[in-house]
Amino acid sequence: MAGAAEAQKRQSGRPLPPSARGLPPPPRPRFEPVDREKTCPLLLRVFTKIGGHHSKEDFAVRGKEPKDEVQIYTWKDATLRELTDLVKEVAPAARRRDARLSFAFVYPDKNGRFVVREVGKTFSYGNGRRLDDSKTLGELSFEIGDYLDVAIM
Repeated sequence: MAGAAEAQKRQSGRPLPPSARGLPPPPRPRFEPVDREKTCPLLLRVFTKIGGHHSKEDFAVRGKEPKDEVQIYTWKDATLRELTDLVKEVAPAARRRDARLSFAFVYPDKNGRFVVREVGKTFSYGNGRRLDDSKTLGELSFEIGDYLDVAIM
């Protein structure tokens, strides 16, 4: 084993620099669960649309957002699976057996123009569980005040 350690050092005794690829990416931040008994929920404005996401122009004028809005009180540790189940309660199209839901955050960029950024997909029914089911709003970089756009396909 000492031979392997010596092979990792230059003849001058200093360790070799990291590989040309650089350091591995940092692990995805894991957010601590929220104590839902003690933490006040946030208001999440959810806009649903059948067939695809709303365009950023649909959000361009404050007060004239799309009409198909649902307001949900939730926490940053809510998963896309939880949100899927909540959307199914209010959107009949999301209850179809073969329905897929695509989630996107809508927020203003530094110039004040809205951006629609897709963050995950789920199936209406969890029998075909996807990796995105367990992603939380916090892990996906949700900021309080962002809108959630849900495309039902």
